[in-house]
Amino acid sequence: MQGKTNPVTPAGYAAMKARYDHLLGTERPEIVEIVSWAAGNGDRSENGDYLYGRKRMREIDRELAHLSRRMKAARVIEPSEQPDKSRAFFGARVTLADEDDNEKVVTLVGDDEQDASAGRIGWSSPLARALKGASIGDLRSVRLPGGLKEWEITGIDYD
Repeated sequence: MQGKTNPVTPAGYAAMKARYDHLLGTERPEIVEIVSWAAGNGDRSENGDYLYGRKRMREIDRELAHLSRRMKAARVIEPSEQPDKSRAFFGARVTLADEDDNEKVVTLVGDDEQDASAGRIGWSSPLARALKGASIGDLRSVRLPGGLKEWEITGIDYD
C-alpha cells in the first residue's frame, strides 16, 4: 500500500477480522477437505468437485491476502474520541439537507466498510471529501454523476 493508512472504525476492523477468521478457520479447511476427497477419486480433468474446489480455494486465498493487506494498513479510529465534535471528521454521522429540504443522514467510515444503502459513506468518496471539516450551517457542493448537488450540514453527531 506504499505507506498509505486505511482509516477504519473499531466495528469495521472487527468485521474484517471476523471475515478473515471465518475464511481461514472454517471455509478454507472445508474446501481443502473436498479437494482432497475429489483428488482421490481419479481423473481430475472431469471431476467437478475437484475443479470447483481448486477454483474456490484460489478465490479464498486471494480474499485472505487482500484482507491481510487491508488489516495491516488499517488505522483504527474511535469516532467518539474526535477532539473537535463540532465539525465533520472520520466517524461522524452527518445530517444533510438539499435545496428541496430533503434530509439525508450519512456516516463517514473507512472505505472497506462503506455501504451507501445503509448510509455509510467511504472516507475517500467525493461526498466524504466535501464534508471533511464542515460545521453545522456550512454549504458543501458535490459533483455527482447527475451533476452538481449542494448540501447544507444540519447536524453532526459522534456515537
